[in-house]
Amino acid sequence: MKKALAVVFVLVLALALAACGNDANKKSEGVMTYAEYDAAALDTQVTIEAYVQAKQSWWDDKATVYAQDPDGAYFLYNMKCSEADYAKLTPGTKIKVTGYKSEWSGEVEIIDATFEIESGTWKAAAKDVTSLLGKEELVKSQNQFVCFKGMTVAASKDADGNDAAFLYNWDGSGQEGNDLYFNVTLNGETYTFTVESYLCDSSTDVYKAVKELKIGDVIDLEGFLYWYNGVNPHITSVKAAK
Repeated sequence: MKKALAVVFVLVLALALAACGNDANKKSEGVMTYAEYDAAALDTQVTIEAYVQAKQSWWDDKATVYAQDPDGAYFLYNMKCSEADYAKLTPGTKIKVTGYKSEWSGEVEIIDATFEIESGTWKAAAKDVTSLLGKEELVKSQNQFVCFKGMTVAASKDADGNDAAFLYNWDGSGQEGNDLYFNVTLNGETYTFTVESYLCDSSTDVYKAVKELKIGDVIDLEGFLYWYNGVNPHITSVKAAK
């Protein structure tokens, strides 16, 4: 009897999770699906619904936010937002956004946007894109919350030409509190990842973890698949590979 009840419980839970996923994908009237947004031309007005996954920054009544729905992700750059409303944009919060689709150095984003908070919550699980590194289809996951597994820390050259496991700023010209850049390799190819200091400042676990890296360490990472003249993930978690 206990075994039968356990099976029923698992089935009910699975159905409930599926229903939550369907609800997260449901769009209001006049709102684009992710496919419609993806197909929209640059510099055209778009209206989307998505769920806040992380907040990067706020100043001068403008917020930069990573948002996602079950089909894709959105980078909301300098969206009009009061400080009081910024505090409400906790991870999982559903928002309706109207702005203009734009591109900067390969990064597709929504600019000049306004938003309103709606009812509903949803958080994305990290999508494993390790096998897509170096492949054209990786860009289809742009801005999503992703993970990379079994990456090996490679040397970067600091301002004096010495090998280093990480750099402050892309060229080593920075200091504590600036962005962190570090190289990782997979299958003989090298990629540069970033801890974006507005997103994860020097007090965060990931910032501290990158500063402890050694060349040759094998690590698992999570973050947002940002793009800057190619893949440039904004990393939010670094751990020793399992």
